[in-house]
Amino acid sequence: MTEPTWKPRAVQDINGGVESVERALRLLDAFDMGDNGLAIKGLAGGLALKELAGRTGLSKATILRLSVSLEKFGYLKRDDDGAFHLGPSLWRLGSVYRHNLQLDSIVRPVLNKLVEKTNESASFHVLRGESGVCLYCANPHRRMRDNVEEGGITVLNIGSTGQVLDAFSSRKGPQAKKIREQGYYIGRGERDPEIAGIAAPILGPEGELVGVIALSGLISRFTENNMKSYLETLLAVAREVCIALGSE
Repeated sequence: MTEPTWKPRAVQDINGGVESVERALRLLDAFDMGDNGLAIKGLAGGLALKELAGRTGLSKATILRLSVSLEKFGYLKRDDDGAFHLGPSLWRLGSVYRHNLQLDSIVRPVLNKLVEKTNESASFHVLRGESGVCLYCANPHRRMRDNVEEGGITVLNIGSTGQVLDAFSSRKGPQAKKIREQGYYIGRGERDPEIAGIAAPILGPEGELVGVIALSGLISRFTENNMKSYLETLLAVAREVCIALGSE
């Protein structure tokens, strides 16, 4: 007896995905940063049905059917003028993602890369109350170095790390505006007369300060020639971390 050649629909679709889900996700992906994101009371703008149809290639009827389910679960909202907005459930999922994100697995390899390329000390600091704390660090295998330790306290407004933490949090320091504009700070002998450092902020998807990544070592090695190379390397890995955090 010949066995039937048909397969259950669930098996047939397992590799190709579910078309209705893909359409719903295409609908959510149609929104850009300038489309007034989440549906918050009093928020103007949003996308009209015609605009969504044009961006997604879906028919208006399909969009309306999908929007019923997306609204039900808080992923989409429609205002009194009929415009569509992203719903608050996406904000919640984004918060859960950021909360569960393992910074350790992202930052430590980058710090090791910094040490390998510069042979100087690399560290990652976060804000804790009125000061900062070194969360992760990597030190080079050389005797003369800035020996950074995890758990070490960083005073705001002093040194490259403290200046950047202040500039992107309280913003009270006299150089805060300039630091925010240039995106980094170079300090020489501020917390120790023999130590120099470069620090840059790590910002999250909403522009919030996640932490500060820094490179430090003997001031005699932070010469004008080395400084350009150090800065380029630091900014490159800082961007790498930001991308991993979903901020770019």
